[in-house]
Amino acid sequence: MGAGKSTVGRKLAARFGLRFIDLDHEIERATGASVNLIFEIEGEPNFRDREAKLLDAVTRNSGVLLATGGGAVLRAENRVRLMERGFVVYLETDVDTQLERLKRDRARPLLRTPDPRAKLLELAAARNDLYRQTADLIWVSGPNTARSAAESLVYNLRHRWQQLPEAT
Repeated sequence: MGAGKSTVGRKLAARFGLRFIDLDHEIERATGASVNLIFEIEGEPNFRDREAKLLDAVTRNSGVLLATGGGAVLRAENRVRLMERGFVVYLETDVDTQLERLKRDRARPLLRTPDPRAKLLELAAARNDLYRQTADLIWVSGPNTARSAAESLVYNLRHRWQQLPEAT
């Protein structure tokens, strides 16, 4: 959350000629409801069910750069699909940077709490090891602009990621 997955992802997709998909936006498009509303009405477990189903479908496609929601790694089947079907980049971000980037964002259901810092620390404790285990490349995003982050990642990806040819 607040790592720059969508912003940096769009720039990388354009640079590598890939189709960009933001999984949360796809869930919203498919349901006609916001992630906030889904969390509120159905709860997080049902949202995670929707997320896992769509992640399975999207990761079967080639030529896609996928930005997952931060909680997608919580389910083992999602981690397996990501590792088996793609090259996974973890945009590692510290809590202070997240708080700065998210201070005006009211669309994050997990941050609707009196102490967002405590919540982000709790999420990091539960998720960071899973992100690291899943990732082919860990990139510390820091306070960089999206453009500088994307440029740095382009350089790193060119040396670490082998794009597969399209199936004929």
